[in-house]
Amino acid sequence: MSFEWPWQYNFPPFFTLQPNVDTRQKQLAAWCSLVLSYCRHRKLYTLDVLEAQESPVFNNKKIERKLSVEAIQVVFEELRKKGNLEWLDKNKSRCLIMWRRPEEWGKLIYQWVSKNGMVNSVFTLYELANGDDTEKEEFHGLEDWMLLRSLQALQTDGKAEIITMDDGKGVKFF
Repeated sequence: MSFEWPWQYNFPPFFTLQPNVDTRQKQLAAWCSLVLSYCRHRKLYTLDVLEAQESPVFNNKKIERKLSVEAIQVVFEELRKKGNLEWLDKNKSRCLIMWRRPEEWGKLIYQWVSKNGMVNSVFTLYELANGDDTEKEEFHGLEDWMLLRSLQALQTDGKAEIITMDDGKGVKFF
């Protein structure tokens, strides 16, 4: 399945941050939506700012336009404010991208556990994210850091407990 680009993607001014405040807000909202949709489609969880400039999401070769590194930083900062991005370093060169927040992943995981009658069951993190039983689930292949945060959110809600096992971490659902 190929990614469907929004109409703005082929509109050259989209690749230049607009000076008008209202226009810029709409533009940033569109960029945030595009970045999250693209990362979701490609199942990307980490981004490098310099590499991002060359990626298709910020570089439309068809119209020969790309967003500047400074503008990418502005988009990323907007995503951070919304809770969809976390910087991995002080230089703000690499980040975690959360096209779905940990609480949302936790909810999806718990729905699957409940739907399949697996409450009071124990899983290894590997089984949960990479097991045969979860192959058709959206959380299949979820990176460990996000899986752990999702389970921590469930633990906070009293729906799960993260446990340490001989071969790593596991989780019990309630």
